[in-house]
Amino acid sequence: MSAVQNKIDASQAQLDETLQRFANGFSWVRRAPVLHSPSEHGLAYEDVTFSAHDGVPLEAWFIPASGSRKLIIANHPLGFSRSGIPTHLQPWHGDWAASGNGFEVDLVPDYKILHDAGYNVLAYDLRNHGMSSAANGGVTTHGFTEGRDVVGSLEYVRTRPDTRDMIIGLFSRCMGGVSTFAAMTRFPEAFDGVRCLLSPQPVTPRYIVQRRLALLGLGDRLDDFDTLIRLNTSVGLDRRVPQEWAKNVRVPTFLYQVRRDSVTDPSDVQAMYDNIPVADKKLHWIEGTTARWDGYMEFQRRPTPMLEWFNQHMS
Repeated sequence: MSAVQNKIDASQAQLDETLQRFANGFSWVRRAPVLHSPSEHGLAYEDVTFSAHDGVPLEAWFIPASGSRKLIIANHPLGFSRSGIPTHLQPWHGDWAASGNGFEVDLVPDYKILHDAGYNVLAYDLRNHGMSSAANGGVTTHGFTEGRDVVGSLEYVRTRPDTRDMIIGLFSRCMGGVSTFAAMTRFPEAFDGVRCLLSPQPVTPRYIVQRRLALLGLGDRLDDFDTLIRLNTSVGLDRRVPQEWAKNVRVPTFLYQVRRDSVTDPSDVQAMYDNIPVADKKLHWIEGTTARWDGYMEFQRRPTPMLEWFNQHMS
């Protein structure tokens, strides 16, 4: 075999290894710790555990607002926990800094804002995230299995004596948002009586994969990547379809998104919004940044439009 052929084979092997690493990281997502606490903001809270619809134990905070009969159930993005993600620290910094997202996102201030606006809050870790239990072999499926966690959160608050009669709104972020869409598709009856949904930056996995493969010099390997995640998780990209799930959303819905997000494309959220078959919906674009993390910080920086949405639908 020639030296040239050896070099070609070595280069191909390196690309194959890069593709496998990406597929593995996409299948088994690094957990972010629960680094912050509501007590840092003077909030009383309970550590609680409840079961997903399929019995997986999930960890959460319940933050009461004295005298209020309104409740927001909050989940989180892919790779985060209920308290956020420490992307200022390794190894998370190394995973995300290249895309402009190398700074920490602390989500606990969101709960402080909601509490002070008169809302009880249940904030939980999705399966295979934060302190919640491993499930389905530890793999992430972008809503296909995580939708059961959304249903479990509703079942929990409807059976807990002090919350069962409360007015419910949902604050479902990124993968938590598409998990909510998936749950609305498979378990529509669970959402009877839910007043509204606030969902920052829901994303279709195919868009992120295509962007990342192009950056890795693997833009022609989407089909190979799909095969690898099928082998890892049993759930290919064709079953991770938030744009289709959005067609089954039946509650007033407010989406917001960084328009020039470096890891996805604005047409994705626009298609989800267009597919939501309710008249009472809103789409807000965040301008002046390419950092996806700025979208997750938007609520604590400029909460007025979102609080107005909750107030309008939960009064």
